[in-house]
Amino acid sequence: MAKNQSRYVCQECGGVQPKWAGKCDACGAWNTLVEEVVEKSAPKGLGGGKGRRIEFHDLAGSAEKSPRRVTKIAEFDRVAGGGLVPGSVVLIGGDPGIGKSTLLLQVTAKLSELCRCAYVSGEEALDQVRMRAQRLGVAKAPVQLAAATSVRDIVTTLDGEDAPDVLVIDSIQTMYVDAIDSAPGTVSQVRASAQELIRVAKRRGIVLLLVGHVTKEGTIAGPRVLEHMVDTVLYFEGERGHQFRILRGVKNRFGPTDEIGVFEMTEGGLAEVTNPSALFLGDRQESVSGACVFAGMEGTRPLLVEIQALVAPSPYGTPRRAVIGWDAGRLAMVTAVLEARCGVVLAGSDVFLNVAGGLKVGEPAADLAVAAALLSSLTGKPVPSDSVVFGEIGLSAEIRAVAHAEARLKEAAKLGFGRAILPEQRRGKGDKGARNDGLSLATIKHLHDLVAMFQDETSVGRKAGGA
Repeated sequence: MAKNQSRYVCQECGGVQPKWAGKCDACGAWNTLVEEVVEKSAPKGLGGGKGRRIEFHDLAGSAEKSPRRVTKIAEFDRVAGGGLVPGSVVLIGGDPGIGKSTLLLQVTAKLSELCRCAYVSGEEALDQVRMRAQRLGVAKAPVQLAAATSVRDIVTTLDGEDAPDVLVIDSIQTMYVDAIDSAPGTVSQVRASAQELIRVAKRRGIVLLLVGHVTKEGTIAGPRVLEHMVDTVLYFEGERGHQFRILRGVKNRFGPTDEIGVFEMTEGGLAEVTNPSALFLGDRQESVSGACVFAGMEGTRPLLVEIQALVAPSPYGTPRRAVIGWDAGRLAMVTAVLEARCGVVLAGSDVFLNVAGGLKVGEPAADLAVAAALLSSLTGKPVPSDSVVFGEIGLSAEIRAVAHAEARLKEAAKLGFGRAILPEQRRGKGDKGARNDGLSLATIKHLHDLVAMFQDETSVGRKAGGA
């Protein structure tokens, strides 16, 4: 009779160790090793039996493509690549209470008008889901509800004749496979449960939506292989102090990545934001030093946000550098370039940087807008209220061109801005460059040019209107 043996599996990275330790040797996380009991058996090779011969097909194929299932929630469809593909698996992660269940209940309610939808909850009772549906105004939608955590029962149901076309599992960390001894939520259970559900979804052409918990670092809990197994990975982001919610696509086999959808959390659920630029700039105050409007890109969507900076004398020997919504490493680089290349003294000052509205900006094109906000706060001279700024700063203080300049300028002109401070754009063969769409363009090559604008207020108007 085979003996059972214990092993310790890291809940962060999935690494296996023979004995317990406070720190995982693979990823360095503390207190993440959990004991799992596995049956000891002799390894089996491939000898002794033949496998089934697989059949190859042409790359073009002969079967017609199945149409996408459009949810009619434009912001969700945008991130999904135009709708949900039959047989695809979507993993949605986010902080507790951010609105993942609310979003998926609204999505399934819309899809239930066109196809059969089911919602399986492993965390809530049916009455709790019904209460949420009543609050969202979708209680009459023909969505089938179930409270279950056994993967075997769910797979048996999906193999039936009345299987749904769209299935929501809330959440994958509550599911378990009875053939594995470990507790639900462990690495082994999450991996096995996802594998069984994905297998039946691919075979039956079911759209599978999985809710995933996140760790304190913001990544989806469980094995990292889970994100490789699914077709699409979406993160639902937002600050609890703001009503805005950002649905961000970080992986999509059927559409573009880094696309975002913007929602607003209301009493009646999540409402779409069709013009996020106007929403993020709604509370902006004009003629205030330390504020600059950045024309950014999120996927294929241009987005205008306000970047706020505060430079104040530091009472301590080591000045503080606090950043919200941007990369702290890039802020350190921008301040270092300002000091080393342009002679701007920031060494004895605290620097605080914030992206208004709770949005997280990750592209290097925000460098120039951050520098403008820092110089504005340092000199006390506001950036012209009708100006947008974008551009990448190099280590030698040169201003580098960025992509999608035309889309950025078009969005700024649509919202009534009249000026743009930007780098010179690269022009290829047959390229006429970025259209200004009625804006006055101030193209700069070096960070010295931006510093000069704040040393002389008249130079701002002269440079901004001279292109």
